[in-house]
Amino acid sequence: DSSAADNAICEYFEPKPRQEQACLIPCPQDCVVTEFTPWTTCSKTCGLGLQNRVRSIVAPPLFGGLPCPNLTEFQTCAPRACEGREMVFSLKVGGWSECKLPSLPPPPTSSAAPSRTARQARRRKGKERKGNRDPEMRELIKSKRNRNKLNRLEDELWNMEIGYQSRQVVCVHRNGSTVSLSQCPHWSLPETFQSCLMTKDCVVSEWSVWGSCSKTCSDPSVPQGTRSRSRQLIRLPTGGGSECPQLEESQACEPEGDGVPPCATYAWRTTEWNECRVDALLSQQDRRRGNQTGLCGGGVQSREVYCFQANAELLSYIYNNKDKQASKPVDVQLCKGTTLSTTQLCHIPCPVECEVSPWGAWGPCTFENCDERVVKKGVKFRRRTITNYPTGGEGNCPHLVEVIPCDDPSCFSWQLVKLEECIPEEDMDCGEGTQTPQVRCIKSEGTEVEKEMCVDEVYPSSVPCVVPCPKDCALSLWTEWSTCSQTCSSKTAEGKQMRTRAILAYNAGEGGSSCPNTSTLQEVRNCNEHPCIVYHWQTGPWGQCVEDTTTSINSSSSAEKSTCTVGVQTRKVICVKVNVGQVPPKKCPEAPRPESVRPCLLPCKRDCIVTPFSEWTECPTSCETGTNAQKNKQFRYRMIIQMSANGGQECPDVLYEEKECATPSVCPGYRWKTHKWRKCQLVPWSIRRDSKGAQENCGAGVQTRAISCRQLDGTVADVVQCLKFASSMPVMSQPCQLLCRDDCQLSNWSKFSPCTSDCVGVRTRRRALVGKSKKKDKCKNGQMFPLSETQYCPCDKYNAQPVGNWSDCILPEGRVESAVGMKVQGDVKECGQGYRYQAMVCYDQDNKLVETSRCNSHGYIEEACIVPCPSDCKLSEWSNWSRCSKSCGSGVKVRSKWLREKPYNGGRPCPKLDHLNQVYEVVPCVSDCSQYIWVAEPWSVWKVSNVDLKENCGEGVQTRRVRCMLNTVDGPTDAVEDYLCDPEEMPQGTRESRLPCPEDCVLSDWSPWTPCDLPCSGRGDRERTAFALRLPKEGEDCPVSMQTEPCLLNRNCFHYSYNITVSLKCPYYAFSIPSWQWVFRFRHAGTLNCIVLCGTEAQTHFSVLCLNSSGKMWRRRTVVEASQGDGRPCPSQMEQWKPCPVRPCYRWQYGPWSECRVEEVVCGVGLRFRNLSCFVSDGSGDGKSSIAEEELCAGLEQAVDGDKNIILEETCTLPCPGDCYLMEWSDWSPCQSVCVKGQRLDFTPVQVRSRAVIAQEPENIAQCPDQEWQSWPCSIGECYEYQWMGSPQLIWCQRSDGINVTGGCHPVLLPGTDQSCDPPCDKPQTFCSEEGVCMCEEGYTEVLTAKGMLEQCTPIPVLEIPTAGDKKSDVKTSRAINPTLPTTVQPGRVGRTWYLQPFGPDGKLKTWVYGVAAGVFVLLVFIVSMIYLACKKPKKPQRRQNNNRLKPLTLAYDGDVDM
Repeated sequence: DSSAADNAICEYFEPKPRQEQACLIPCPQDCVVTEFTPWTTCSKTCGLGLQNRVRSIVAPPLFGGLPCPNLTEFQTCAPRACEGREMVFSLKVGGWSECKLPSLPPPPTSSAAPSRTARQARRRKGKERKGNRDPEMRELIKSKRNRNKLNRLEDELWNMEIGYQSRQVVCVHRNGSTVSLSQCPHWSLPETFQSCLMTKDCVVSEWSVWGSCSKTCSDPSVPQGTRSRSRQLIRLPTGGGSECPQLEESQACEPEGDGVPPCATYAWRTTEWNECRVDALLSQQDRRRGNQTGLCGGGVQSREVYCFQANAELLSYIYNNKDKQASKPVDVQLCKGTTLSTTQLCHIPCPVECEVSPWGAWGPCTFENCDERVVKKGVKFRRRTITNYPTGGEGNCPHLVEVIPCDDPSCFSWQLVKLEECIPEEDMDCGEGTQTPQVRCIKSEGTEVEKEMCVDEVYPSSVPCVVPCPKDCALSLWTEWSTCSQTCSSKTAEGKQMRTRAILAYNAGEGGSSCPNTSTLQEVRNCNEHPCIVYHWQTGPWGQCVEDTTTSINSSSSAEKSTCTVGVQTRKVICVKVNVGQVPPKKCPEAPRPESVRPCLLPCKRDCIVTPFSEWTECPTSCETGTNAQKNKQFRYRMIIQMSANGGQECPDVLYEEKECATPSVCPGYRWKTHKWRKCQLVPWSIRRDSKGAQENCGAGVQTRAISCRQLDGTVADVVQCLKFASSMPVMSQPCQLLCRDDCQLSNWSKFSPCTSDCVGVRTRRRALVGKSKKKDKCKNGQMFPLSETQYCPCDKYNAQPVGNWSDCILPEGRVESAVGMKVQGDVKECGQGYRYQAMVCYDQDNKLVETSRCNSHGYIEEACIVPCPSDCKLSEWSNWSRCSKSCGSGVKVRSKWLREKPYNGGRPCPKLDHLNQVYEVVPCVSDCSQYIWVAEPWSVWKVSNVDLKENCGEGVQTRRVRCMLNTVDGPTDAVEDYLCDPEEMPQGTRESRLPCPEDCVLSDWSPWTPCDLPCSGRGDRERTAFALRLPKEGEDCPVSMQTEPCLLNRNCFHYSYNITVSLKCPYYAFSIPSWQWVFRFRHAGTLNCIVLCGTEAQTHFSVLCLNSSGKMWRRRTVVEASQGDGRPCPSQMEQWKPCPVRPCYRWQYGPWSECRVEEVVCGVGLRFRNLSCFVSDGSGDGKSSIAEEELCAGLEQAVDGDKNIILEETCTLPCPGDCYLMEWSDWSPCQSVCVKGQRLDFTPVQVRSRAVIAQEPENIAQCPDQEWQSWPCSIGECYEYQWMGSPQLIWCQRSDGINVTGGCHPVLLPGTDQSCDPPCDKPQTFCSEEGVCMCEEGYTEVLTAKGMLEQCTPIPVLEIPTAGDKKSDVKTSRAINPTLPTTVQPGRVGRTWYLQPFGPDGKLKTWVYGVAAGVFVLLVFIVSMIYLACKKPKKPQRRQNNNRLKPLTLAYDGDVDM
């Protein structure tokens, strides 16, 4: 509630604001003036005159600084004595008075003077009495009356009245006093009256009410609307009255009221993506690859982006209560913000090939169908599985089942799971025993069933075995049976399988069973004894999906719901006998027969979806000037949002329509029409009859004329239309002259005579004296009244010259289309043949600049040039891939390129090369591990080192042969190179161990390590086990039969995963290109395809804002994204220049003012004139221009430097002899800031100008006006420093810009002064005096310490002594003024303020002279007395302590000159 609270409460929330802060008190700055100009010539050619020299102010006094000194100095001069009588009288003309109307005579009576209307009616009636006129005559008279009516300007809009002006003519003495006109008899008196046009200001009506707001909806984010109002023109200004104000004005507005609807909002919308295309990217690298089909991998797809009205449905409901409609595209400029992307990367999946596992073993002989055992023959199956599912399903894989016929089929069989432990007979601990088989009952397909189903089958019997005693030979377990060597048996080949075992420990010499022979360590059996008759089903490709009307399912498309029908596909299935071909289907079993018919989903029909047509583009609403108005066209369009597919409704062919607009109306151009001048009106004779030499019916006057506004077809229009659209209004009045009897009359000028020859001939025009003027002598004066004029004939010779330097090499711009199908504007050409340009100028015979078309040129000299193309790093083609580093499993393969050519001219750099200038590419590779396998033979007999002949045990070595063999369907066949097999899976070929001694425990081989738990964390363990094959003797134990080790990552625990790397941006360069909107850059890096859409950062065009020969046009581009990796570097040239075409610049420009002219008299108020001429220049701004024909500026508005108020004459004052007057204003000084040590302070900079006084008579100096100066705020002021220059003999003050000035330099810092003080003068406003004492600067007084040392300087008030004649108070305090406020005239008395004159105007001594003399006398008496006292014999001096040096007394001088 803004009530006061305790300070502690506020301080709890925030610290208390500071109540004091540092501030800067600006130091006083004195007035600074320039040096004096040289002395003028003497004001008189004889007698006693004056010479003047003046200076101007460059810096005004600020903050209480010293005022400006005199700007003028005078000195008397006497060139020579005058021989005759000096001219002391002059005729002086005053200025014209204001224009006023003559006093009206008393109104006439009705009988004496009938009204104008009555006179006209009476005249028409008299004419009608004379006889009826024909219709043509009547029409002629009517048009003449209308014309006369227009000429009379009786409309209130013009209302021009003619008045008169007067002026005084006096005779003045040279001392300035006015005397009788009879003292100036030798002068002819000028006119004292003249006609004038009465001044009337423009009059307009009151403002109308505000119109409605152009914005009709409510939304703060939408810019405000505008509303306008107008006022009517009542009267135009005449006679130099104030111009008309603006007749229309507008202001920002927002709609008011409760029912204002929301504004339409717009957003970006896109069509669906086109199909993904790979060839578009490949063609960017190699155009020969642009039309390839069946490509896969990275590609690009595009879509179109359009703008639509986001809330169209809401507004349609508000306005029309209609249902929602599809959004139609609108103008893209209505959508704000960044547009959506039109391209994106896409991926076409590459087809996956089918991969299958190796064939499994042949299964048991079984019936084709165990439920129907009609046929006694059976079949055996073997199968393989799909390891990599292909694209398109299993139909693209080879057959997975093969069968062979067999005898004695059975649907169920026993399957051996494992054998139990060997149990010795008769409760023995060792010796011969049996192993009980553990079995299960399985069906022919391999699934387990109840054991009762296998009752008819032979149950596997127990297997005899041996548990070695401590002294027996210990053998290992049998290995698994090897793969059968043949898949089937024939007369020449039979299948074999083999298994082996090894000796683990030898027997004792006595009492133990001995080890068997080596031949018994290996067993071989027959396998696959069935004949080689193999059948399988073979399938063909699936046919097309055809409609099946039996069933259907519903699916919804992206646009609307539609019914998608279920169809069927068929394929051919045949029975094939291996190595024979097709056989009857009964040869193959029915159970594994693949299906030949399958249901399929027919593709859903998808209709084409298009937007509604956009609105028709607007036709031009404005009219066209001229009669050759051309018809414009308007168009509308629609966008395809969704393409049709699968037999849906096709897209329409017409997406773009256009039609012609109605013929635009021709603009009703407006022009001013001038009517004939009216009669010249003189000052009424009753007013000027007393003027000397006046004649009643002749003299100077004013005449007026009517003007009207017309359309181009001549019809009358409102004057306001011409004020808006026509050129400047013609003058409605002009001075005129009615010739008197004694005036010279001449005819009009004739036309110029024809030229005889160009460039060297002349042409003339003539006029002649008329009437009695032929006999008058003064009219025969050829200088006053020339009767002929001569001028040179025009010349059409032109000279072309090149100027300036050659431009950069600029490539021609063009248009290309992208292969991607997207719209591309501009050209990506960066090198090749271009052109460079040099500007050319055209001069005429007078060396004036003219249009270059006169020299048959377009303004440039062109020369072909070459922009060198960048050459990329060139490498060779890729070498062939090396073989996979691993023949089995995952490996890598390598290929390489070598350097052929290094890059230059900014080409794409080379990739990182090795010391052989080669680059490599490595890709993973995978090979089938089942193609080649390791085959290990049985272990050899132990070879024991340090053989104990008795025991045959101890440390030993076993070896076996390991070979890599080709694995076929029939098993390992041929030995191949070892690198073809997986080295990680190679079995051990040698093993070292301890051969157990008799009666030692014998363990089996270690089982495989158990797998580690994934992922590898380092906390888990893995283990392997063994079991005792031979127990030790009593009292001894077997070693540990279990080993454990920790799972360590990448040592015994491996974690595999897909490593997805971050996709780096494609190496490319992108930069904004002037005058190009969108540019595509494509690059292909390895297997990664990418597209980069590069937009223009700033679309800068060549600007034509220059016309001079040194002007340049620039276009620039910026790097949007720098190159990365192996991308092409950005071009080094980021800007280009071209010379501007040198075109002549025409402008209206004032000529210099003429001298002040006073008609036929010596001094007074007169006129000075200047011309408005057409000037031509090259636009360089160096001031070099020349006058051209005014026709060349005819198309320009008459304005000088933007000012349309053309002033060609103005009043001036010609001083009379002896007058003391002010000079013209000096130029404005440079803008100057208030600075401290080069740093600008927070004060507005100022500039200053001044007027000095010029005196001509010594006795008139007292009557001189005050000098004047003005200051004005400006911007961007300079900081100037002032310092003393020169030597001790000649010293002056100089400003930092090099001009010598008076003021500004500190008087204390004069060169040559000794400034050695101890301690130094470090207090503010102090300086070291010549006596070595610290003193205060002027305007400050000293404050001393108790010891007599300077403590500080304090300012003393500055007193201003008024000059003589000043009526203000005697003493006043001077204050600092604000330099930012514009000051008007700030006078300072001139001539009497500092110029001491001991004699008065009457020639007697002034009173102050006597006072000064008395003061001097008293001073002399005082000095004599002091000298006497000093020279007396002094008394004996007393000793006294030498105190510190006393401070001399400081006197403050207040500037009084009379002191």
